[in-house]
Amino acid sequence: MKRSNLIAFGFAGLVAAVAAQMACSPIGRRGTDQCDGVFENGECLDDSTTGNGGSGGSGQTSSNGSGGDGGDIFIPPTGSGGGGVGGGASCATDPNVDDDGDGATENQGDCNDCDANVGPGAIEVATDPNDPMAQQSDEDCDGTVDNVASTCDDNLAFDNLEAANGVRAVDICNFVNPGELKWGVLSTMYVRSNGAPASPGTQAGLLSDFGPNVKPQGGTRMLALASGTARLPNQPDACGASSCPGIGSGTPPPGFPQDPPSCPVSTSIYDDVGLEVRMRAPTNATGYKFSFKFYSFEYPEWVCQTYNDQFISLVNPAPLGSINGNISFDSQTNPVSVNVAFFDVCQGCPLGTGELQGTGFDTWNDAGATGWLQSQAPVKGGQEFIIRWAIWDTGDSAYDSTALVDNFEWIASGGTVVVGTTPIPDPK
Repeated sequence: MKRSNLIAFGFAGLVAAVAAQMACSPIGRRGTDQCDGVFENGECLDDSTTGNGGSGGSGQTSSNGSGGDGGDIFIPPTGSGGGGVGGGASCATDPNVDDDGDGATENQGDCNDCDANVGPGAIEVATDPNDPMAQQSDEDCDGTVDNVASTCDDNLAFDNLEAANGVRAVDICNFVNPGELKWGVLSTMYVRSNGAPASPGTQAGLLSDFGPNVKPQGGTRMLALASGTARLPNQPDACGASSCPGIGSGTPPPGFPQDPPSCPVSTSIYDDVGLEVRMRAPTNATGYKFSFKFYSFEYPEWVCQTYNDQFISLVNPAPLGSINGNISFDSQTNPVSVNVAFFDVCQGCPLGTGELQGTGFDTWNDAGATGWLQSQAPVKGGQEFIIRWAIWDTGDSAYDSTALVDNFEWIASGGTVVVGTTPIPDPK
C-alpha cells in the first residue's frame, strides 16, 4: 500500500548574466578609451573629470581622485556621498530628483542616487567573504555596512494568536507604514483560505520544533497551520487523534482545490485556515523564497482520491509561472498534498519515518510527510504584493494535515528568479 515510486521534482532557479557594453563611453568601464582600443585613465573623458572609475561592487563609484579598483557606473564630480565604504561622489545634480529611479531622492535618504540597488528602500546584502572582487556596500543607507537583519522570533509562545507574531515566526521582521519608503510588512491577518478574516484558534501555532528531528530553518520558531490542531502531543489542546474538529465548512479560493493530474478531488473544503501577509519588496530584490513542510494522515490510503487535503502559497499579483497564483507545487503541477512528488517521509520512503517521531503523526499506523521544501518566486523591486499560506481538509473534515512554514528570505543577489519548488538538500 505504500508508495515507493515517488520521485522528487522541482524547478531549478535560473540565473541570467548581462555583459557590459564595450564602447568609448564613461559608462561600464574600468578604464577609458581614446577609441584606439587601449584603455587608459584620462582618455575619452570630458575636461571636468579625472581619476579612476570608483570602488566597484554594487555600483559605488568615486571621481576626482584615485577611487579604487573601478566600477560599473561612471559618476561625474558633482555632489558627495555614495553607497560604498568611504562614500563617493553623487551623479545627481538636483537632490530632489530621483536619478536612479528607486523611489527615493538624496533628500529622502538615498545615499547613492546613481545606483538603484542602493537606497532607503533596499535590503542590506552581506558581502560574500569568498569573492575577492566583492566590495562592501551600505545598500539600505543606514550608515552601516553589512548590518544584515537578524531573526525576531525568540520567546514567542506556541499559542500566541497575534498575526504579526505569526509573521515573525516565518522570519519576516520589518514592519512599515504605507507612507514610508522602506520595505517590509504593511499588514497581516489570519484568514480562511479565500482571504476572509478568521480567528485560527488551535489551528495555528508557533513551534520551536516539530518532534525531536524537525527544527526551524531560520530563527527559533516556525509557523504551523493545520486542518486539525497545530500542536505537539505534549502541548495543551493537542488533538490526540487523526481527526479533530476545526473551523468548519469553507469557501476555497478561485481555482481550488486543484486537481492533481489524473486525480480529481472534491470541490468542497473544511477547516481551512491561513496567514495572509501584505508586503512591500526591497527596491533591490528580484525575488523571495521560504521553506515549508507538509504532514498528512491521509497517506497512503487516500492517495489519488477525492479526499486530498492541500496546502497552498497563494500570491497576488500572481507571478509568471504560478498556478492560479499558487507557487508551491511539483514539476508535474501536483499541488502540495499526499499526491505531491516530494512526499518522502513515510514507511518505505526515501527519508524514512524519523521526521514523524514525536509529532503526533507517528501515533497511528499510517501517516506521512514531505521533507523540507523551498518555494521561490520573482518580484519587482519596491512592488507591493500579498502572500497567503493556507491549508484545508478536502471533501470532509477527517484525516487532518499540518504545514510548517519558515525562513522567508528576500533574493537580492541579481539574476532571474523563476517560480519553483525544490527539496532542501541539507535542512537544519
